[in-house]
Amino acid sequence: MKMYLVMAMRKPSFDSAVVAPHKAFLDVLSAAGQLHLTGGFSDGSGGAYVLKNIESLDEARAIVARDPLVIHDSSDITVHEWNTR
Repeated sequence: MKMYLVMAMRKPSFDSAVVAPHKAFLDVLSAAGQLHLTGGFSDGSGGAYVLKNIESLDEARAIVARDPLVIHDSSDITVHEWNTR
């Protein structure tokens, strides 16, 4: 199964008001069966989530483009196809 690791590193201009909409976005992904795992880094610098049941890197990037962290330009986001065992 292909999975996609999404790294979200907070920008200096990060606005904490985006956290609730971001969590709601993750809840939607979870309900759709597309979220495998999510969590924030203990140092507060950002977090990561893992997408599953996605057909391609392009599809993963299209999904991530709807994340409020992206929409509000609050975090630097990278998406990686992740080979798991």
